[in-house]
Amino acid sequence: MSPLQAKPAIIAHRGACGYLPEHTLQGVELAHQQGAHFIEQDVVLTGDGIPIVLHDITLELTTNVAVLFPERQQHDGKFYCHDFTLKEIQSMTAHERTDSEGRRVFPSRHAGPYDGFKVPTLAEELSLIDSLNAKGNHQAGVYIELKQPEHHERLGADLFKAVYDVLERFDRLNDPQSTVIQCFDPETLKRFKSDERFSSTLIQLICEGMPADLRGDFDRMQTAQGIGEIRQYADGIGPHIPLLFDKNGGPSKMVTAAKNLGLFLHPFTLRADSASLDGVNFTELHKKLFVDLQVDGAFTDFSDKTRDLIRQLEI
Repeated sequence: MSPLQAKPAIIAHRGACGYLPEHTLQGVELAHQQGAHFIEQDVVLTGDGIPIVLHDITLELTTNVAVLFPERQQHDGKFYCHDFTLKEIQSMTAHERTDSEGRRVFPSRHAGPYDGFKVPTLAEELSLIDSLNAKGNHQAGVYIELKQPEHHERLGADLFKAVYDVLERFDRLNDPQSTVIQCFDPETLKRFKSDERFSSTLIQLICEGMPADLRGDFDRMQTAQGIGEIRQYADGIGPHIPLLFDKNGGPSKMVTAAKNLGLFLHPFTLRADSASLDGVNFTELHKKLFVDLQVDGAFTDFSDKTRDLIRQLEI
């Protein structure tokens, strides 16, 4: 069975980030061992144009960049990926996510040591997943998010082209069952859709409270009209979990419209150590998503726990 045929699909959010630092090769290997159907890669570009797997366009929250390169801090206190070469970034140590004050965001997660954890390139991660798939009877797909293409464009960098070239190298341009491209930016998804050589799966991400400098009307995307527009260029939507429900706890208009048009529903993110939906615990949320709403899959920080709960629900 291909990853996309899994119902519901378990999507390892930033690897096995409930256990190991996010977006590290060690976390990818653990997520694969836990049976995730897909493993997610967030992608940004280095200053020399190499796609790396990192959730943010800055480095200070998940690496020791401030220790190694204190003089490279910008006026806003951040260390931007575009100010560093790949060689410089790979000299850094990756660690558990911290906030702007240096405090761990998830105190119960991996506390170190962090020796050996690095920021991988997209090519390194895809190569590892291909290798893991070849060694065993479990096949995991890749679920790639292009992070802030608008930011890269303002710098004169083409994130789309850089990711496209890696997909081509790994024969994933025409791989709809195990290669998914997701983005908040509809223009980037439309660019993939219009490419004659590309036929992998496309997902429009949707969240509330998005920054004003991003392209896309995220309020409209939550309406039947907006979902109809998304259907013209994407195969599914990846909504923030609270957007799935109306004020009475039933399916939102967005969910109903998506189901009526045959779009995949892959909401984010299930976390065992923090609430994803107010007043609903981790176990109950699995029932609400996979039984009540019958979503097609979901992002989870704990692939093993989500797998076990899905089995208990006998889906």
